[in-house]
Amino acid sequence: MQLSRRTLLTILPASALLAVAAPLRARAAAPPPASASAKADRAADHAALLANTVAIFAGTAESNARPEVAAKLAAITSTARTRLTALDGAGPGELFKGVALGTSDANLNTSYQYLYEIALATRAPGPAPSDLRDNASVQRRVIDGLVLLHDTYYGDQSKGYYGNWFNWEIGISASVSKTLVLLKDELVAYKPDLTATYVSSMDAYLRNGADGDVDLDSRFHTGANLADITTNRILQGAVTGDEARVVKAVADQLTVYATVDPYRPQHGVTDGFYADGSFIQHDSVAYTGSYGKVLLTRAVQTVKILDGTDYLGAGTGADAGADTGTGTSTGTADLVAVVRGWVADGFAPLIFEGWMMEIVKGRGVSRTATGYTDVAVVVEAVVDLSGHSTGADATALQGYVKFVRQTSRAALDPAVFVSPVSVARYADILADASVPAGDLGDAESHTAFNAMDKTVHRRPGYAFALARSSDRISKYEYMSGENLMPWFQGDGAHYLYLAGQDQTRSFGIDYYTTVSPYRLAGVTAPVETRRTIPELYGTAWYDNPERGFTSSSESQNTYVYFPRGTNTLSGGARLGTYGAVGLVLGDDVAYAAKQAGELPDDFVVHRNATATKSWFMLDDEIVVLAAGVGDAAGRAVTTTLDSRIAAPSDAVTVTGRLRDGAAWPAGGAGGGSGTAPGPVDWLRYADAGQGTSVGYVFLDGGAGSRPAVALDTVTRSRRVVRTSNPDTPVTKRVFSLTVGQPAGARRLSMAYALVPNATERQLKTYGAGHRAGQEHGEGRYGGGRGPLSVVANTTRVQAVEHRGLSLLAVNTFAPGTHRAGRLSVDGPASVIMRTSHDGTVSVAVCDPTTGRNTVSVTVRGRWLRAVSSDDGVRVRKVPGGTRIDVDTHQTHGRSLTARLR
Repeated sequence: MQLSRRTLLTILPASALLAVAAPLRARAAAPPPASASAKADRAADHAALLANTVAIFAGTAESNARPEVAAKLAAITSTARTRLTALDGAGPGELFKGVALGTSDANLNTSYQYLYEIALATRAPGPAPSDLRDNASVQRRVIDGLVLLHDTYYGDQSKGYYGNWFNWEIGISASVSKTLVLLKDELVAYKPDLTATYVSSMDAYLRNGADGDVDLDSRFHTGANLADITTNRILQGAVTGDEARVVKAVADQLTVYATVDPYRPQHGVTDGFYADGSFIQHDSVAYTGSYGKVLLTRAVQTVKILDGTDYLGAGTGADAGADTGTGTSTGTADLVAVVRGWVADGFAPLIFEGWMMEIVKGRGVSRTATGYTDVAVVVEAVVDLSGHSTGADATALQGYVKFVRQTSRAALDPAVFVSPVSVARYADILADASVPAGDLGDAESHTAFNAMDKTVHRRPGYAFALARSSDRISKYEYMSGENLMPWFQGDGAHYLYLAGQDQTRSFGIDYYTTVSPYRLAGVTAPVETRRTIPELYGTAWYDNPERGFTSSSESQNTYVYFPRGTNTLSGGARLGTYGAVGLVLGDDVAYAAKQAGELPDDFVVHRNATATKSWFMLDDEIVVLAAGVGDAAGRAVTTTLDSRIAAPSDAVTVTGRLRDGAAWPAGGAGGGSGTAPGPVDWLRYADAGQGTSVGYVFLDGGAGSRPAVALDTVTRSRRVVRTSNPDTPVTKRVFSLTVGQPAGARRLSMAYALVPNATERQLKTYGAGHRAGQEHGEGRYGGGRGPLSVVANTTRVQAVEHRGLSLLAVNTFAPGTHRAGRLSVDGPASVIMRTSHDGTVSVAVCDPTTGRNTVSVTVRGRWLRAVSSDDGVRVRKVPGGTRIDVDTHQTHGRSLTARLR
């Protein structure tokens, strides 16, 4: 299988980093160096680590003298003063006022974070005098706080470790480790034994590890979590002079940077970045926009922390106090290359005009600070990464920083960056007129993140993001009272982002708050009322230790927090900038396990509706086909073609035309709401307040072309989707376009196109030409809608043809031979064929089940010889056409292509 140059540039350095890990492990196991020079080298490395770390979080004299950094310094100081006031006002059972201790692990974690924030202000240099800077009295108050927390709430490991494992193994250790670094000298003078005491306790709380250290075979020590743990241990080793700890932690962290091979996982780990840019955490959650950000940040911080040391190979990188620099060691260069690949392939496609897409944020979609805030984290990482890159790589990264700044509707405040040094570098990039703003990808692109069941399709003017699931990838993530109503987020939910708009007015927390969870855009759901986990069980999880259900157990993960689907078919082909995606809806694993008698009687499960769906992503439209839509249990079903939100004051209207030529009802209080009295030709949603519009073209005349339009004013609290959200009421105008089926109804099919930024004139053109209507039996369609026609729409095969693009796209879902246009496809597959102006025919083939060894496609007509093809693609002449046999064994949903003439 051929890989793109960009993919190779990511995978090869990742392999090189793993080669670095082996000698590091041997070095960790070796006796300490005996020679004075070797000891001096180790001490110098530890000093560099500590100085680098302080520079990252507190800044340097040079960076902090910059006027652009003043707001960041003011925020550090203001936060510390607030924490000191809370320290002064603490009552019984508190270290900080209002943060009760003794039973809340979250509050204990918060208390340690507050101590770190005070310590940070004492170490931040700056041009203006400060009574906090280098204030030994304040630093000793922090140290006294560390003593109190350890002696009363943390040091007795038999009483600790309640609640969330993350707080005990990662969160608390992160704050403590950084505080130990910041206050190293004062600790030596005031409480010289406290550092060792804390390191011993942190080791004891690493209960999912091995003997107080990382266990690479532990399901808790993977991906972003492993990067967090090892970063903490690097700092602990540097502050205690424990060379073996540092070396072992670096070696362990290097495993995170390996590109995941799902067929040959190292230590059984499937968390991390994949060759197609996907990122997975928790074994099955698509998580680039949450844990992926954490890993990106840690990776860049590792580059900065290790700069000037020989842990990745000796080099001549920037020193601890410099604001810019380019590490030149081989290991550092490899690590930088890996992370650049993550940014280009994994993050950039998911960021639209400064907004992180919803499809990769897991439970984070229910948080109030999301979207534009998510991207600030990525921008800071890219800023720092550019400082460790050279030539065209550095220019591209700097140009991307400018691009995000120019296209985002939210002004990025660099004061939210972690590092004052990053703030200064950000200002330098924006001021550099020699760097042109530019995206890291093309304005026209299609990204098939098939390894995590997600798809992103981009064109100038819009981006379309699709969330899928399967027996490989979770339907959703719920945890800790976050994302309370997630049930259909992975069942073909889509998000259509329109250029130039403030995305907080269309998506983010307010979308999930006001749009019904049963009517997310693109979802087919049974008409029923489900209850949240806290409503069902009275806690944030299902508690049944006798049956293996505790807060962080594997059973909890499998059936409650992030259940996978039971369907195997989810994925699609990519040909250049075009894509075809298929999905067969399935129940989740909890429903299947309950039917098999494997779950307790009081464990509540839900059955899904049924549907076979395809999305064909073109230039001006996304064509959606659905067949077999209904419910095996006989319940009523609603399919939501789209849902959008607007401000209550926005002038939202829906106009359109029926197939008999009558106008869609418009105007009045409803602005165009109602149920279609007959087949609809097209509809147009327009929001004058945002200056946006979306068209809906109905490509058949069946029951699926008689939608209902609703324009409702909805007020709900943001707390309905996350228990810790503020009880803030949100009022939105909610538009929904749905097709309903009553209980016991026959299954139906539907075919429609979403047309972003549509004008009425544009929508009318889809009706040009004759319509022969839908044939029965195989469900083939005759005629067309302008250049677009539906070739087939059944539960076996779905296909469309766009004559203007000379493109035929086919998804097949069952064994046997399927015919669609000129193509015959053997078994379940996804295929796109396009003919170019010079007569060359390009064919892309994908196995959306990821389980087939070979997919065969025949192009009927005169024989076409192979001009070029990917490895594993064989082309031969057969009677009546050209046969393409594609080796899909272990391709994990990747498209393979052939060019024919």
